[in-house]
Amino acid sequence: MLIGIDVGGTTTDAVLIRNGEVCSTAKVSTEPENILNSLLEALDAISRDISPKQLERVVFSTTLITNLIAEGKTDQVALVLIPGPGINPASYSFPDSFYLKGAIDFRGREIQALDAAEARKTVNLIRELGFSRAAIVSKFGQRNPFHEQVIEEIFREIYPDCKLELGHKVSGKLNFPRRIATAMLTSSTRARYQKFVEDVITALEERNIKAPVYILKADGGALPIKKSTEFPVETIFSGPAASMIGALALSPEGETSVVVDIGGTTTDLALILSGKPLFASKGAKIGGFLTHVKSFAVRSIAVGGDSVVRVVDSKNSKNLITIGPDRVGPAYCMGGEKTTPTDALRVLELIEIGNLKQAREAITSTASRLGKSEIETASFIVDKTTQMIVEAVNDMFFEWEQEPAYNIWDVLQEKKARPQKVVGIGGGARSLIKEIAEKLGAKSFIPDYAEVGNAIGVAVARPTLTLNLHIDTEQKIYSVAEEGEIISFDVTSICNSNKIGLDEAEVLAAKLFRKRLEKFGISEYASEVEVVNSEVFNVVSGWNTVGKLLDVEMQIPAGLIPEWKRRGKE
Repeated sequence: MLIGIDVGGTTTDAVLIRNGEVCSTAKVSTEPENILNSLLEALDAISRDISPKQLERVVFSTTLITNLIAEGKTDQVALVLIPGPGINPASYSFPDSFYLKGAIDFRGREIQALDAAEARKTVNLIRELGFSRAAIVSKFGQRNPFHEQVIEEIFREIYPDCKLELGHKVSGKLNFPRRIATAMLTSSTRARYQKFVEDVITALEERNIKAPVYILKADGGALPIKKSTEFPVETIFSGPAASMIGALALSPEGETSVVVDIGGTTTDLALILSGKPLFASKGAKIGGFLTHVKSFAVRSIAVGGDSVVRVVDSKNSKNLITIGPDRVGPAYCMGGEKTTPTDALRVLELIEIGNLKQAREAITSTASRLGKSEIETASFIVDKTTQMIVEAVNDMFFEWEQEPAYNIWDVLQEKKARPQKVVGIGGGARSLIKEIAEKLGAKSFIPDYAEVGNAIGVAVARPTLTLNLHIDTEQKIYSVAEEGEIISFDVTSICNSNKIGLDEAEVLAAKLFRKRLEKFGISEYASEVEVVNSEVFNVVSGWNTVGKLLDVEMQIPAGLIPEWKRRGKE
C-alpha cells in the first residue's frame, strides 16, 4: 500500500494505492495557516480503516514554495555577492544586493583578497537595515569557498542572529547568476518549508504511520523528506513535477502531449515528448530567475480557479479585467469574498461545486462595472482565463524551440508544430481543458482520476538522485556539486596508475554515488544509475599539459515505480 498526498494552495489531494491500483481518493481544502489539519484530514479520508503497518511508503508534493515565489510572499534576503572581474554587477537584476571586492578564479585560486573593512561595513549595514536572512555567494566559490567562509565568520561576530546560506553549499555548479538565484530562493523559503516538513512529520506521528516518507522534487523524483530540509529549493516545482508524473502514469505510453494542471492558485504546464518528460536544459526558472535546480521543463503561472478577478478602469480603453496573480481565499460561491473564474464556471454551469446564487451575485457585481450581462461576463472571464493559459503554453513552446538541446524536434516533427493532445490534470481540468485544447488546435484528454492526478504522480514516482563530480588533477582536488565540499586526494587513492582519465573518473563517481545513495536511504536503486555526461579538458601551461579537468554527471532518472499498473487506453 502506498499513499500520495499533494498539498496545493487551494486543495490537498490524496490517494491510496493498493497492488498498483487506485483504492481510494480524497480532496480536502488546504488551510494555509493550518497545514497540519489539512494533512490529517486527507490522511483520515483515505486510510481511516487501514492499519498503519500495511503502508509501505508515503510521498508528498507541495506547491508551497512555488506559490510563495509566484505570489511574492517569500522572506526578504540580503545578497552578499563577490563577482570578481568580468561581468559588470550592474547587469544583474537581483534585489537587495551588496557587492564586495575579492576574486577566486575558475581553478579555485585567490586572485584578489577580500577587503575585510568593506565586508564588516557591509554586514553592519545589513543589520541596520533589518534583514534577518542573507546569502553569501562568490564567483567560483564552489571551487574555493574561502571568501564565503570569511564573510560567514564576520556575520557570526557582528550579526550572529542572521540566518545564512553559503552559495557553495547550495549549489556546486558553474554559472554565477544561477547560483545566486538558487541561494536567494533557498534562503527566502527555508523557514516556511521547514514548518511544512514539521507538519508532515507530526501528522504521520499522530496517525502512528512509520512507513518511509518522501517529498517529490522538481525533477520528478522522490527524496527522503528529512533530507529535503537541506535543499528546500529542490521542491520549487514539486507540484508541477507531480502533474508531469501523474500525466505519465495515467496516459498511454509514447505520446507527445502538453500537460495542463489547473489548480486554485496556479496553473502548471509541462511537456511529454514521445513519452518522455522534457527537462529544462538551464535549470528551473521561476520569478524571472534561472536556478541550478534540476527540473522538468515546466512553467507555473499565477492563474487558477480561485484567482481574484478585478475590473480595471482605464482612460485609454474600455473597462478590462485582470485575473490573479493572487488568491485571497476561496471563490465567492464557496464562501469567499472575491469574484473568481470558479464563480464564472458555476454561472455557466460548467461545474457543479459551490452555491449558484452566490456565484451569480459575484458575477452580477462584476458585470455591472463592465456593462455586460451576467452570461456575457462569465463567458468573458472564462475566455480570459483560458487565453492566459494558452498564451503561456505558446510562450513556453517558443522558448523550447530556441533551445539547441531540443533539436530533436526537427527529427520528430516539423519545425514549430505543436503536440496534438492536451492532457488535463487537476480540479479545473474538466471545465477548461476542452476550450484550451481548441484554442491550441489540439485534442483534449482527461484521464481517469484527473482531479487527483497530482497525488497519483506523487505516489508512484520513484526516487531520483544526481551527482556531478569535478576533478582537477593538477591541484589534486575533487568536488561533488551536490555536497558543497572540496576534497584533496592522492592519485593512488583513485587509480593504480599515475594518470587519471575519464574511466577512472567514472569509477570514482560511481563509488561516491553509492555512498550518496546510502546517505539518502535509497541504495536499492543503485542498479538504475546511469552516466549522463562525461568530459575532459587539458590544463596547459606554456607548451606542456600539466593536468586535466574532468567532469562526470551520473543520475537515477525520473520514472514510475514498477508496481504501478499504467493505463494503456484512453
